[in-house]
Amino acid sequence: MLYILICLFKPLVWLFLRPKVYGNKKALGTKGKVIFICNHINLLDPIAIALVSSRIVHFMAKKELFESRLGRLFFKLTYVFPVDRGTADLKSLKNALRLLDEGKAFGIFPEGRRMVADRMDEFELGTAFIAMRSGAPVVPIYIRNDSYGKKRVRMIVGEPIFASESSMQVSRRENEVIFMQRMRNTMNALKRELEDKCS
Repeated sequence: MLYILICLFKPLVWLFLRPKVYGNKKALGTKGKVIFICNHINLLDPIAIALVSSRIVHFMAKKELFESRLGRLFFKLTYVFPVDRGTADLKSLKNALRLLDEGKAFGIFPEGRRMVADRMDEFELGTAFIAMRSGAPVVPIYIRNDSYGKKRVRMIVGEPIFASESSMQVSRRENEVIFMQRMRNTMNALKRELEDKCS
């Protein structure tokens, strides 16, 4: 439903967000299983990603948004499934792995919540767990903090990251921590690159 609406109202949505994409634009159309990671600054972030990607991207959202019947219906139609952010929600992790196993695109915000400050919070291990278990390439996207409102959405896309390239002879948990930090370092590098391009 989200993508039907975007197709119908794409010109209007495009004029409202006016997305400007820098970097590896081709990665937004990566075929097969893929994980899109992004910093989270606004409720419109999933819309922005859906607008610039040719893929149907499945997201997860906090379970509180699904408490009403209308909420459950809306998010089901927009390819969003619930996650309990207060626990290690195995059901949501299995949902993500199932989608990737089916060759679909999965979007996630590794910080776990929106950040209003011009910085990224620590990443949660769930994203690294999903990437390492699925073997899916991780495409990093950074959205500039002053996007939306009066300014257009500006984002930069990095090169795909592969968890297999970070695997070391240590425990699975340690590998997850190493890969999590690699993703965060990549996102911070994209942030700096985007700031240079927009200055």
